[in-house]
Amino acid sequence: MANTRQTAPDARVEGRSRQDHPDHPAAFDDAVIRQARNSAAFWAATGSSRGHEVIRRRSFLAVLGGERAGTRVLLQGPDPDADELAELTELAGRSTGPVDVEDPFSSTDLSHLGMRNWQMPIMLRPPGPVAAPAMEVIRAQQTHELQAAEQIVIDGFELTRFTPYRPGEMFPTALTEQPGVDVFLAVLDGETVGAGVTVVHDEFGSHYWVGTPSARRSRGAGRAVMLGSLAPMANLPVTLTASRLGRPLYESLGFTAVASSTWWSSQ
Repeated sequence: MANTRQTAPDARVEGRSRQDHPDHPAAFDDAVIRQARNSAAFWAATGSSRGHEVIRRRSFLAVLGGERAGTRVLLQGPDPDADELAELTELAGRSTGPVDVEDPFSSTDLSHLGMRNWQMPIMLRPPGPVAAPAMEVIRAQQTHELQAAEQIVIDGFELTRFTPYRPGEMFPTALTEQPGVDVFLAVLDGETVGAGVTVVHDEFGSHYWVGTPSARRSRGAGRAVMLGSLAPMANLPVTLTASRLGRPLYESLGFTAVASSTWWSSQ
């Protein structure tokens, strides 16, 4: 699954440089900033579709949700100044729900917030052919399809903050009306067995919330969702932030770890 928690840093991605990837150096060197910008585009779209306040600053973007959604902060540069850091601290302090901060640059110390932190690899797939999935993969367009996707994500990522379930709270219908945002479902024998979200922003693609229901894991649904959602982006570089469990799947699909992203969470 993309964007899930990993409790220990992955030393293998530290120190990656241009010399490690001579075939496409520019794309690899650009992956971290592209991941930062794409994540900001995704969370701004998510926040707007939910009716949440979106705050944009030079070095971060913040989405202020309520008690269940919480506050999400996406660092956009490695060097927030004193005023920006103070504002970020104030936003975290007054959040009525959980606080999550994503730092793809792994350069800002937020230990004063009293939150736990961990690292996950940023992975990049260069443009290239994509195989056909082994099961049907569709774009979610109808309300019931979006609800199926959000229930899979809530289950697969154990998002207890969204229980009891409220239809449309995580993936409102307005989400798929946001530019560049698509929600995908894998369908097997008429049952939805996997889900994921893609965002295309500034000629880069990225994946979010790729997951399967706990009862459907290790049956190929995650691979199907990835292949079906990669196909429309085959001509683009694509990034994601990977969990320890998801990384082998992404490597098999042509993704390579290029850097470590640090995540901070109040939960």
